[in-house]
Amino acid sequence: MREMTVRTVVVGSGCAGLNAADTLAALGEKSLLLVTEDMNAGTSRNTGSDKQTYYKLSLAGDEGDSVGDLAASLHYPDVHGDTALCEAAASARCFFKLCALGVPFPTNEYGEYVGYQTDHDTRRRATSVGPLTSKMMTEALEQSVRARQVPILDHAVAARIVTGGSGVAALEVYLPREREFMRIRCANILLCTGGPAHIYRDRVYPESQHGMSGLAFSAGAQGANLDCWQYGLASVKFRWNVSGSYQQALPRYVSVDATGTEREFLADALGEEKALQFTFFKGYQWPFDPDKVPGSSQVDLLVKQEVDAGRRVCLDYRQDPRGYAPDALHDEARHYLAQCGALQATPIRRLAAINAPAIQLYRDHGIDLYRDMLEIRVCAQHHNGGIAVDADWQTCVPGLYACGEAAGTFGRKRPGGTALNATQAGSLRAAAHAVKNGRQPTEEALEPAPLLLPRGDAPSFQREMTRTAAFQRDTAGMRALLGKVEAKLRAACPLEAGEDALDRLLLNDILITQREVLSAMLYAEVEEKNAPGVLTTDRGVSRRLPARPMPERDLWFERVWKKYRAEEGPSDED
Repeated sequence: MREMTVRTVVVGSGCAGLNAADTLAALGEKSLLLVTEDMNAGTSRNTGSDKQTYYKLSLAGDEGDSVGDLAASLHYPDVHGDTALCEAAASARCFFKLCALGVPFPTNEYGEYVGYQTDHDTRRRATSVGPLTSKMMTEALEQSVRARQVPILDHAVAARIVTGGSGVAALEVYLPREREFMRIRCANILLCTGGPAHIYRDRVYPESQHGMSGLAFSAGAQGANLDCWQYGLASVKFRWNVSGSYQQALPRYVSVDATGTEREFLADALGEEKALQFTFFKGYQWPFDPDKVPGSSQVDLLVKQEVDAGRRVCLDYRQDPRGYAPDALHDEARHYLAQCGALQATPIRRLAAINAPAIQLYRDHGIDLYRDMLEIRVCAQHHNGGIAVDADWQTCVPGLYACGEAAGTFGRKRPGGTALNATQAGSLRAAAHAVKNGRQPTEEALEPAPLLLPRGDAPSFQREMTRTAAFQRDTAGMRALLGKVEAKLRAACPLEAGEDALDRLLLNDILITQREVLSAMLYAEVEEKNAPGVLTTDRGVSRRLPARPMPERDLWFERVWKKYRAEEGPSDED
């Protein structure tokens, strides 16, 4: 196996990975490499929603806000206080960096970055540049990374993290084009591989997003809140979240049976008035939430019921849902649509008035909402748990960091849009710590055990995960699936000559991640609902531990200034 040596490796080329590499270079890291399966793949560059949200400190209007208030909104009983505080404290800094790089977040004529309210929050902290916010962030960050001449190893799949007595020792990667492995000796690995999308069949993640959380678990990292996922309605022909204005335009919910017969099932099940009300609420209550089952989350359950019965479920923007009339709407919906100038007849005209680019987005992918119905399902959309990290986004393995959706810094009630801020704040913290941690690549001989990988049918495990362990969970089914997963992992064997490793590497990561996630889900099934603390998982064993509290911090300027100067070293004046 050929080798190379660098001090710090970033794995992933989405918002988190590119910001990590850009920040490392800006902070003076000279021995740096960015490794990616494909620079143009992944969630950041290939996904979005009606207006993809970036959540940050309020920067407009007269409503009060503070770092402490924002941290409190992130620090639920199952979220660590220090990571919540770090994400809050860095939000404005990271946001303004993106603005400086050219991401066009909108302002009013006085320069205020106006915002809107999103799910699980009460303040107008959210902003957006449209449906492709993360794509524009990624493009701006990539331009900066290339301007800093950060070395990039493209078309390389991270295969194994090699550890020694002092933590990270190397990263082994597979090069599919050459069909060979390469070892990168290093002291730090910043894992920015996104959420583990590939463990599910029904998912809104793009086809190019796999996730490689199993790498970290195999290296000894722990999981945090792995049971916590966000599921929501998404189109299936072109994978996209149908949140926000796609719901607030009040489309018809139609199920179509094998004979082509259509039925407006929401109105049948809920009545016309509630069907309209819950559809509108799905705009900003888009994720499935067990607490909203008496309300808007009934929509998700009814969609799943129709799909399980073998029928296709579609949104129809061509004609009004049964019972629609401006006067028939509840006050909130009528006020919103009136403010948007969107009280027209037909959902497509209302959608055009609220958010015309949302229509063009589907047209660009071969779906004309003026003509076509939009098939949808309830899909996995975001992992609110992930790899456990500390306040510097370092795992329990020295030198191994996890950033972005790969990191487990959220719990059950993540405010919508916080994920994009987390990609920036977490990678900033990790990069800053990695630059200063003093670790150096080992010169010792590395002779790790042979790479053992399972063989099998990945889609069958993905189907079972969707069936038993998505937003509706079947305890017996999850136990049975966990048994199959563990049996398949026990049957792992070495690669044979001429065998393509990529499929087996991905299956291995699916199974390792499913084992950890299923363990967490089964533990959560039998404990008290909404139990406080962070659900921690280590090699298939889960337990609930107290969340780290919100830190007591020094806010006296002179003391902080003196400490900061000491850490930065003597100035020219000294």
